[in-house]
Amino acid sequence: MIWKTAFAAAVATMMAGLPAAAQSEPKPVPGFDGKAIRLGVIQPLTGPAAVLGQPVVAGVRTWFEAINREKGGLGGKYKVELVIEDHQNLQPATVQAYNKIKNDVVMIAQLFGTHTTLAVLPQVNDDKMVVGAGGYDYVFFKEKQLLPVGAPYQIMAINAVSHLWNEGGQKGKTLCGLIRDDPYGAAGLEGIEFAAKNLGAKIGAVVRFSIADQDFSGQMAQLKAANCEVVYVTTIPPQWVRMVGNAVRINFAPLWLGQFPTWSGVLTDSPAYSYMEKNLVVASEGPEWGDASVPGMARLVELQKKYAPDAKPDFFFTIGYKAAQAATQVLEAAIKSGDLSHSGLAKAYDSIASMSFDGITGDHVFGPVEKRRPPLTSSLFKVNKAKPYGLEGVKTNFSSDLAAKYAAEHAN
Repeated sequence: MIWKTAFAAAVATMMAGLPAAAQSEPKPVPGFDGKAIRLGVIQPLTGPAAVLGQPVVAGVRTWFEAINREKGGLGGKYKVELVIEDHQNLQPATVQAYNKIKNDVVMIAQLFGTHTTLAVLPQVNDDKMVVGAGGYDYVFFKEKQLLPVGAPYQIMAINAVSHLWNEGGQKGKTLCGLIRDDPYGAAGLEGIEFAAKNLGAKIGAVVRFSIADQDFSGQMAQLKAANCEVVYVTTIPPQWVRMVGNAVRINFAPLWLGQFPTWSGVLTDSPAYSYMEKNLVVASEGPEWGDASVPGMARLVELQKKYAPDAKPDFFFTIGYKAAQAATQVLEAAIKSGDLSHSGLAKAYDSIASMSFDGITGDHVFGPVEKRRPPLTSSLFKVNKAKPYGLEGVKTNFSSDLAAKYAAEHAN
């Protein structure tokens, strides 16, 4: 497929169904001077989570670089400028970063983290700021100002446990949780508890830790004592490496089911790689990187090679890329309505009934907040360093009956 044709088709598909063109050009507002549109991106660029936040920025940059160069900017003429801030994956720093740029951007295209997004949510609502929510909590689809993209953690956990129990040979095993004691961890725990209840699975133990913990010997001892055979873990790579070290020391080797931020491609060079290869599967979404049979992935790889050739394959690159796609749809609708103010973007967001991402994530139902629904498809990966960023699809873009049941029970 010729890249320009593919990109033009992608943008045309995304723009279909948006409101009719406005009678006048958008007036200058904070973040828009009549020529350029400024968008915020708030990520962990330093600290333990930087290995995740930096690829997100690369993904956002790549999409908007293509928009600027190949389409002349949003609306065919308004170039996009990114205002990037580091929040170090900390709530106080998130509040500071948000307040620093909120009057200089029309929206936040991507804000990394569940706990960090919740830290600024009251201000976001007061400011009527549309925020591309980087956290994957189901409740974000019920928040008017948040623009979440991707299957929620709850859905990923439910689909993964359902698959392992029904098709993966784990039925009858003792399921446990190693859960970070914050909203990020709580979302995953909610998913496995829902799945366990409906599958008749036994939860042997739920062991918690904090974002600041460095030693996990106590938690590993508790999990081993509870005879845990499958452990769902909600962490990030630096802590996961330490967890593995503690597990190896006591000869504890369950099947680990990792919420997707647990993994990064940098772990393929870890001394503990062989343990992870044998014992870890990852609950995530979308296809394998480079799967040309998925139109959205084929386009993503083309753009990455053209505009970010130094960026390595990474799921978090995909997160930034699809957040930028979603922001583009909202911004194009606002341009057509002639209002790029914060409240104008919120109205434009409400006017978009659905978004499709050509297979890199499932279709989203948007519109007014009471109608919004997340995709129910997700994927399960195993560790394989021969694959880009070390993950091989076990089962991709699938859904379960339990995911549909969860969504029905949480529809309102």
